[in-house]
Amino acid sequence: MSNVPPASAALPASSAPTAPLLAPLHRRMTRGPLTPRMAALVIALWVAIAGNLSLWTELHKLAGENELGRNPLLLGGTIFLAAYGAIATVLSGFTGRRIFKPAMLVLLILTGCVQHFMIAYGTVMDPGMVANVLQTNTTEARDLLGLDMLGQCLLVAGPPMIWLWRLRLAPQRGWAAVWRNLVMVLVLLALTVGVTLSMYRELAPLLRNHLELRFAVNPVSTLVSTVSAVTKPLRKSRNGPLVKMTAGAALGPSYAAAAAAGSTARPPLFLLVVGETARADHFALNGYPRDTTPELAKRDVISFTEVRSCGTNTLHSVPCMFSPLGKAGWESRKAETENLLDVIQAAGLAVLWVDNQAGCKGVCERVPNMSTEKPFAPAADAAAKLCADGECLDRVMLAGLDERIATLPAERRAKGVVLVMHMMGSHGPAYWRRSAPDTKRFAPECATQALSQCEHQDLINVYDNSIAETDRFLGAAIDWLKARDDRYAPAMLYLSDHGESLGEYGIYLHGVPYAFAPEVQKHVPMVFWMDKQFAARGGTDEACLRKRRDEALSHDNLYPSVLGLMDVTTPTYKPALDAFAPCRGKSGA
Repeated sequence: MSNVPPASAALPASSAPTAPLLAPLHRRMTRGPLTPRMAALVIALWVAIAGNLSLWTELHKLAGENELGRNPLLLGGTIFLAAYGAIATVLSGFTGRRIFKPAMLVLLILTGCVQHFMIAYGTVMDPGMVANVLQTNTTEARDLLGLDMLGQCLLVAGPPMIWLWRLRLAPQRGWAAVWRNLVMVLVLLALTVGVTLSMYRELAPLLRNHLELRFAVNPVSTLVSTVSAVTKPLRKSRNGPLVKMTAGAALGPSYAAAAAAGSTARPPLFLLVVGETARADHFALNGYPRDTTPELAKRDVISFTEVRSCGTNTLHSVPCMFSPLGKAGWESRKAETENLLDVIQAAGLAVLWVDNQAGCKGVCERVPNMSTEKPFAPAADAAAKLCADGECLDRVMLAGLDERIATLPAERRAKGVVLVMHMMGSHGPAYWRRSAPDTKRFAPECATQALSQCEHQDLINVYDNSIAETDRFLGAAIDWLKARDDRYAPAMLYLSDHGESLGEYGIYLHGVPYAFAPEVQKHVPMVFWMDKQFAARGGTDEACLRKRRDEALSHDNLYPSVLGLMDVTTPTYKPALDAFAPCRGKSGA
């Protein structure tokens, strides 16, 4: 007789499969009931892994470059635990039973969208970037939307939301649940701090050398930065009275000389063009091998080659460059101040801001201003040719400009006119919309918002076409000024608000915090043109300016330089920062 035991008795009871023992746990994790506290911990784990691919990719890259120390796995694990603790702490703040699922939906979608921008464009969500996002208009927002972002949102938010939808939440009653939630938040916070401190000696140099990692934990950095951006005006007490800068503003001696009997001097017509997203190193005038600026090259302009911006986004740079405080003073200001346009207007000149962008960021609030978004009958024909889908090429700003100027007070126009044009320029990521189809010179183009999916040369081509369109606009603007030299003494100064990244170091667009922003986001073009009448009014020596074109300048120089060129006197004028002062002699008629 065989001694082989029956199959049912082949294994001792202690060795029976454990799956049946795990079945209740599996059912509870997939169906519930789970308390919102436990569900938040599960979702936090998912977000820490799937919602922070940008962070883990960057750490993997740094490990390959031996920047994570002697034990990269230990340091990486520490960062993961700290990130998980921070995410779980935030999510645990939304564990009220009625708000839990809606709050998780919003946070998961936010995580997916932010991860899309971090991966696609190499950005981080610091307070400056969040403030810039909050200022984005519908046209700019449309340019950023695409199927890639939808896919990323579904990838991050989809699986946990399906799980949440099927999950039953256990009831939470009374203050006991509140206290348990609070205890969990405190425990998670202690875990995050403790883990961080345990490896502080290794983390400190890493975060010091790679500041972007401070804003890389998604969505914690976005939420913290949003709170910082929204409350910054309150913390800086900038809602108080506007600080006056116009006291003592007056027109200089050149105006009295021009008004004297027998003088043939004409009033100045000064065009200040605020560029958008232009890189100095993509201007042929500055040595770029491609001929991106043929129109400017024909018009005897002076290109200043070493100019640095105040910020890396429009919201920061535009108010800063018009401020009398300079970069350091503007960033540490306790209250808002009047700006360059206020001073020029107070001195008695006519001022007009024409906008083809997402607004003037407060700079033009107290001077006459117009936007290309609003219909203007004299510009209707040009708008029909140059505008589409709610966006216009910058050349539309020249259409009907005489009629716009005619709306300004006649007594001011008689003394002089200062025009400011705010360009759309090379604003991305929809660069292909920044140039007319019949003028594109560089092909093939990157014609998608998913810049990282384009061939690098295609991205360069489409960006260079936008620079060529800027050149075309500036050339037309100079011609417009020349055509009015029988009435005015014209001049033009072009200066971009910030630069742009085109995939260098895996970064696209702009807005990287200034402290660690790449040079291409801060090095901007500045171009000057004047006719002989304008030069004669202030005794400006063109040959002298050409010799000084390579000197280091910044947005700090704009305020005093324009005041000097326009011969506007004010106590806030700083001659040492006037880029044109060394080449300006005595004014005369």
